[in-house]
Amino acid sequence: MQSYANARVIHDADSHTMETGDWLAPYLDKDLLESLGAIYGDADTGNRILGIIDAAKERKTDPEKDAKARENIIAGYKGWAGYGAFDKDERVHALDALGFGSQLVFPTFGLGLVRRAKDEDTLYKASYALNKAQADFCSADDRLVFIAFIPLDNPARALELLETALADGAGAVLLPSNPPGKERSPGHPDYDPFWARLVEADIPFTLHIGPGTMRPPSAYMNNGRERAPDLHGGGENLRFADYMTLWYAPQMFLTHMVYDCVFQRFPDLRGAVVECGAGWVPDFLRQLDYAHKSFQRTDPYLQEMDLKPSDYIRRAMKFTPFPGEDVGIMIRDAGPDLFLFSSDYPHPEGTKDPIGKFERTMEGIDEDAKDRFYRRNYEQLMNMAPAVEAIAAE
Repeated sequence: MQSYANARVIHDADSHTMETGDWLAPYLDKDLLESLGAIYGDADTGNRILGIIDAAKERKTDPEKDAKARENIIAGYKGWAGYGAFDKDERVHALDALGFGSQLVFPTFGLGLVRRAKDEDTLYKASYALNKAQADFCSADDRLVFIAFIPLDNPARALELLETALADGAGAVLLPSNPPGKERSPGHPDYDPFWARLVEADIPFTLHIGPGTMRPPSAYMNNGRERAPDLHGGGENLRFADYMTLWYAPQMFLTHMVYDCVFQRFPDLRGAVVECGAGWVPDFLRQLDYAHKSFQRTDPYLQEMDLKPSDYIRRAMKFTPFPGEDVGIMIRDAGPDLFLFSSDYPHPEGTKDPIGKFERTMEGIDEDAKDRFYRRNYEQLMNMAPAVEAIAAE
């Protein structure tokens, strides 16, 4: 049976679990679990989702339903109904059908649950529990890359949580995109041991839609109209105006990683901005260099830099466009080394045919650049030896 990726080698820089109500239960004290509340929010939403989860579990016992669910996985059921959305054994079969060499696996609603923590102790205990659950899911197959969530609010506890995640096989970490603890820059010297440990462990950091990304001020929602449904038909997910602010927080985070010389102090540090779009990236690079040129004469910190700001970003970072964004224009404008394929499976935002959507924007893009987009840029991000050696030889 031909896979969705067909004969092309593709790595998927964004996929997800769809957490069930008991996802954190094996790893978190009962009183803390109760204090965080239901993973799905209100009771009506919870009952609807439980019905979807029960139906997805039931199909495993019905060969006909199971076969139908496997027919065209990328274009089929999404959300909790997606094949392998919360069942790790199903996910292995889904990955076989998709044909991706590997997938970065991010949590979904578990992140929202963790961020409900009202105190630092609960935050780190809940993050520990979420990471344990994600590591267990990804243990089903080496192609599933466990992404550990590490809040940076407390530098010492963040480093401790990182060590636990590394012991559990984390292939990358997910950081909130806002100022750590709302009181420090990510470039503060307190975080140097954290960045140094990532370099030593040879894994990247990621920024992702959700923790720390921005929405328009609530006053903009007071427009005399009822709020529109989100991509899932309701709930509290992405909408038009939210989309237009997705890249603000990652831009600010990366600007200060450059300005505070983190990428200069740690030249081997690597990272990716995931599911925040990428059409903004070419002009972000230009604006960084324009600001550097404009303020360098009077700013001693800019004078200390040994590279242009855009060169630090080019050396360290990768970005995932949304399916439907014009990745061909991005490659022509900013070069072929910055962008990564992602499916967002099993989220509906990934669409029924992300490869097809990307391909339709890449007319005239040569095969070398396409291979970088689908494979080699990811392999460089993850320091997978063949791609790194090939890029270094060019």
